Amino acid sequence: MFPLTVENKHVAQLLLTTGTCPRCIFRFCGVDFHAPYKLPCKELLNELQKFLETEKDELVSEVPNPPPKKIRLQELEDGIDGMDNLSQNGEGKTSIIEDGSIASKNSNLNVCNVCLGILQDFCEKEFIKKVCQKVEASGFEFTNLVLSISFPPQLSVREHAAWLLVKQEMGKQSLSLGRNDIVQLKEAYKWITHPLFSEELGVPIDGKSLFEVSVVFAHPETVEDCHFLRVICPDCFKPAKNKKSVFTRMAVMKALNKIKEEDFCKQFPCPPNSPKAVCSVVEIECAHGAVFVAGRYNKYSRNLPQTPWIIDGERKLDSSVEELISDHLLTVFKAESFNFSSSGREDVDVRTLGNGRPFAIELVNPHRVHFTSQEIKELQQKINNSSNKIQVRDLQLVTREAIGHMKEGEEEKTKTYSALIWTNKAIQRKDIEFLEDIKDLKIDQKTPLRVLHRRPLAVRTRIIHSMETHYVDEHHFRLYLKTQAGTYIKEFVHGDFGRTKPNICSLMDVTADILELDVESVDVDWPPALDD
Repeated sequence: MFPLTVENKHVAQLLLTTGTCPRCIFRFCGVDFHAPYKLPCKELLNELQKFLETEKDELVSEVPNPPPKKIRLQELEDGIDGMDNLSQNGEGKTSIIEDGSIASKNSNLNVCNVCLGILQDFCEKEFIKKVCQKVEASGFEFTNLVLSISFPPQLSVREHAAWLLVKQEMGKQSLSLGRNDIVQLKEAYKWITHPLFSEELGVPIDGKSLFEVSVVFAHPETVEDCHFLRVICPDCFKPAKNKKSVFTRMAVMKALNKIKEEDFCKQFPCPPNSPKAVCSVVEIECAHGAVFVAGRYNKYSRNLPQTPWIIDGERKLDSSVEELISDHLLTVFKAESFNFSSSGREDVDVRTLGNGRPFAIELVNPHRVHFTSQEIKELQQKINNSSNKIQVRDLQLVTREAIGHMKEGEEEKTKTYSALIWTNKAIQRKDIEFLEDIKDLKIDQKTPLRVLHRRPLAVRTRIIHSMETHYVDEHHFRLYLKTQAGTYIKEFVHGDFGRTKPNICSLMDVTADILELDVESVDVDWPPALDD
């Protein structure tokens, strides 16, 4: 059933005569159900012409300010520079028909003066198929997708002009037309194309999907349509570092909301002029949202930093914990890059033992994302077999939100350390036993000298919850400490020139230093432990 009624005839004839495509006519007539938009362009035009036939002669004579045919022919003779890539391929070429208007080669229809051909040439199965071929060739693994369409900002200006024209015409009939009464171009495009994309790719369109297909349209011929707005509303168009042009859709819409209707009509033709060529597709891109892998790692080397150790542009050591784990993940997930984070960090000469340190890796734009638990176990084993410096456990896929658990209350968590300590004075067992009686000792730590280059100067209060001692010989003993996370253990031992108070030196009245340090446990209950 044809969706327009007798009340729509006058507006439909007006828009058709001024160069608007049938689907845009439906939009301005408030047709908000999907089925009519899905019919082929030629069929729509035929049905529309039949619908208007009875009153055509009467209505054509009432079109305000019809564009002179001479101007339109002159425009064709002049041509345009930088014809879009569809025209260069011969796919979107235009031809003069009997009344001097312009027809798209693809559809044999005039290029719409409102949507610039978007709802004509780019809703058909042939175009959808070309986009889907690029998606399938991209190598991404996906079970659903979100479709992101970027239209030229001048479409908003043209739609505004058409709205003012229709609004004025409806006013003559004592009818009103608000901007919200018009079906948005993106909505209509979605109604038509989403089922076609789903059918071609065999997956649903899902707005929450992490896999995004973006299609960017441009129309160089009309790129200056927006420029008058900058003169009238300069505050709406401010340069931004990450934007190539000030004429973004948001900026244009802001200006259109601000400009007076009479000022707009003085600066821009209502109805908008008919273009010579359809839009061009300047970009089809596929991207997958980041996926996250978490686990715990043990570090057995005293010559391995957690992250690449680079000073003044020069690399100091060959590898790092981060790289030994992430290199494998990048390969298997086919990701472009990664971001590594962990629950605290250990120095290059400190081992991490016990149940390991929690870590998470963000894999950016991965092409493969679906893995069985067995495949993840095999990946963990591959990492562990590749180096004797680290081992990984509890490797698993997690959500972005779950990573917050690793950082939650990080400084309230506890960590357990084992330190081998040297003293300048000879000691006996009884000289160290008193340390075990000290509980919840508060210490003040000024930012250590060794980390001042990367951490701000401050005094931080930390708690040594408990200490146990193991006598080795007259100048050595092992100290086991349970502390608040964020405590600098080395500085608690040697005092850092008095920057940590109290310290082992002051408590024992000796000069002491730390020879070896191990992290025995990081008491963060995340990620969940997995069965071996």
